[in-house]
Amino acid sequence: MVSKSYSNLADLVSGDLQSPSFTRMTRQIPRIMTVAGGVSDYGQSDLSSLSIQHDRLIIVANQLPIRAQRKTDGSRGWDFSLDENSLLHQLKDGLGDDEIDVIYVGCLKEEIHPNEQDEVSQTLLQSFKCVPTFFPPGLYTRFYHGFCKQQLWPLFHYMLPLTPDLGGRFDRSLWQAYVSVNKIFADRIMEVINPEEDFVWIHDYHLMVLPTFLRKRFNRVKLGFFLHSPFPSSEIYKTLPIREELLRALLNSDLIGFHTFDYARHFLSCCSRMLGISYESKRGYISLEYYGRTVSIKILPVGIHMKQLQSVLNLPETEEKVSDLITQFQSQGKTMLLGVDDMDIFKGISLKLLAMEQLLIHHPEWQGKVVLVQIANPARGNGNDVKDVKSETYSTVKRINEKFGKPGYDPVILIDKPLNFHERLAYYVVAECCLVTAVRDGMNLIPYEYVISRQGNDRLDKALGLEKSGLKKSMLVVSEFVGCSPSLSGSIRVNPWNIESVADAIDCVLQLSGPEKEMRHEKHYRYVSSHDVGYWARSFLQDLERTCKDHVRKRCWGIGFGLSFRVVALDPSFKKLLMENIVSCYKRSTKRAILLDYDGTLMPQSSIDKSPSSKTIEMLNILCRDKNNMVFVVSARSRNTLQEWFSSCENLGLAAEHGCFLRLKGDEEWETCVQVEESGWKQNAHSVMKLYTETTDGSMIEIKDTAMVWCYEDADPDFGSCQAKELLDHLESVLSNEPVTVKRGQSSVEVKPQGASKGLVAKRMLAGMQERGMTPDFVLCIGDDRSDEDMFEVITGSVSSGEFIDPKAQVFACTVGNKPSKAKYYLDDTFEIARLMHGLASVSEQSLNFLGLQ
Repeated sequence: MVSKSYSNLADLVSGDLQSPSFTRMTRQIPRIMTVAGGVSDYGQSDLSSLSIQHDRLIIVANQLPIRAQRKTDGSRGWDFSLDENSLLHQLKDGLGDDEIDVIYVGCLKEEIHPNEQDEVSQTLLQSFKCVPTFFPPGLYTRFYHGFCKQQLWPLFHYMLPLTPDLGGRFDRSLWQAYVSVNKIFADRIMEVINPEEDFVWIHDYHLMVLPTFLRKRFNRVKLGFFLHSPFPSSEIYKTLPIREELLRALLNSDLIGFHTFDYARHFLSCCSRMLGISYESKRGYISLEYYGRTVSIKILPVGIHMKQLQSVLNLPETEEKVSDLITQFQSQGKTMLLGVDDMDIFKGISLKLLAMEQLLIHHPEWQGKVVLVQIANPARGNGNDVKDVKSETYSTVKRINEKFGKPGYDPVILIDKPLNFHERLAYYVVAECCLVTAVRDGMNLIPYEYVISRQGNDRLDKALGLEKSGLKKSMLVVSEFVGCSPSLSGSIRVNPWNIESVADAIDCVLQLSGPEKEMRHEKHYRYVSSHDVGYWARSFLQDLERTCKDHVRKRCWGIGFGLSFRVVALDPSFKKLLMENIVSCYKRSTKRAILLDYDGTLMPQSSIDKSPSSKTIEMLNILCRDKNNMVFVVSARSRNTLQEWFSSCENLGLAAEHGCFLRLKGDEEWETCVQVEESGWKQNAHSVMKLYTETTDGSMIEIKDTAMVWCYEDADPDFGSCQAKELLDHLESVLSNEPVTVKRGQSSVEVKPQGASKGLVAKRMLAGMQERGMTPDFVLCIGDDRSDEDMFEVITGSVSSGEFIDPKAQVFACTVGNKPSKAKYYLDDTFEIARLMHGLASVSEQSLNFLGLQ
């Protein structure tokens, strides 16, 4: 029976994205229901106390952790087994069988004929809790070898598609295939998901738009995403034609994980530069606010499966292989260096070989004594680049061996055939140093495996001739450009492009003393053994639970079309200000107070010409002519600017420089609400701001009567924000004894008198109306930034205290954009505000016309 949660999401993408029918399959896949589990609070200190053991985790990745092969006994069908080397299987094993129920969704490496798909699906679900995805002929090739490997994979590894060999021009049909496959994954998840209880964890760049499909169907789905590849800098990423679609899709997750801070920083920079979304750090957690939803960022490198590694090290065949390698190398007086890499363009195999050559040239004393064993795993992709890497590797190895080799000695041994896992670990055990010289790599767990292998066990110690329970040694030479590098502080970090420095690093390793190697090994072993794959998985799921715990109490609804879809999530008390509601209240009221911010409220922040339009002036004049209204524009701008812009609005109240100056009508004098002592602070503030202006292109200083503002609206957003933070600290230090406050605003840093705030204007306006017997029964206050929160606070406080405002008054404190605010209402943008204000002006105009007729 088809699950009730199944939904066709074809409307999310354009083009012909027909997915295969799953009618027969879904009849046979039962919906797996789970017992509802409570989400409790927890501390960060104990990752083993994960509180979601009653819930279920749906792990989604391109490949299932399954090996499949045709039955060899001549009968029809397939034999399946778990792939113990798969990260997904290790992740589940690391969590523990009793911790959480896991179901997998993904592809099989082997192609299954449509006639066998029903039977295979049933077998995998019942025996392995796996839900396989199947595709029409050719679709998966265009998805994986086309878009993933030709477009995303090179770009995410910092390579621009400048030539056909590096992806070529962006192919829209391959992008459509990518979206189609992601939709098929979503369909399969929907057949088994219990959206109120299940957690969904999506892995890697193959499924980056999948969060949008799931969020479209289930607004409150608990969704995590982990990127196992690098994330490029914004300068690289912005070349991708579908850059915003991918960013918005990822932001439909609740938690986004990265291996290193660099990758997370690049992602956050892209969100800032391309979507205008800034992030903040609270109590150690980094997060973004995206339409009322909190999207958390997780930075934690994946670990290895300790138990699996140690069990393989304990195998007799591992010990036997170690003995063979000892005979081959140590018994012959040779020191083994080891490299283990995939045969692709980013692993830097050729650079490593050139460094080995440099070592033998500049340090001839190592000739005949040092051997580099390079294990070359099969490439995961195909193409001319792989062929070129293979050709270059073989020719370089041949040249080095011909130049420095002699009978019984080859300086480089290339192993280009697949090795069993125990054979690879044996090489780790014997190697004096492991060299990882990738030019770009998401994580790379080879160094972790090497460290644990060198820790060994009693049997291996005996084979190596080591003292029982003695201190172990290991050395790592690691590229700066791999994800594991930051966590291996005892390694020798190198720039793989600098062949001479890599050669010097190898020479350093060979000459280091035993105690030094022991200390470095111990440092690495403590980290790797305590940060295994189970720690990584539990930590990620804890943060996912923490991020999702407020889902239930929020009101959610979807907006946007296609891959621009997103969910608005708001507290129940925070509502959108509807035109019909406020117009109805406006008509019934007799005494009205209207306070309006200017920049970002009446005028879009993006406008170059900041002066009000003729329509805005006309709207304000209509509202001001209504005798029942008291209208104020409350701005941070100077009084001269406001006076010039609104000179034709005779009855409009103006508040300048955050309420330092006030004018009730056009024919009245400006009142000074906050007295400022002239103590020379302006000169000090200006000299500091001038320094930052000179070093920040696109910034400027605005000098007002009582305040001074440093604006960086036209500067680079990341650099401007960084400079603003430094300027804020600098000014607070310089002006600590002055009667002023330093505030951070939207693209600005402002120094203003102490006590000046827009809240003073609101209080003065409401008190003045009460004194004249015009206690308002309708209050509208609209603003967009932090300074406007003071007005909201005064108004909402007056409502609760009964001061200045009629107890039965209709009060509308409204912020621009759905974000955390003291206001109870919001409007999306300045265009909605303009529409609202013109609607109110129309009501007043009709009233004025009616009175004129009387």
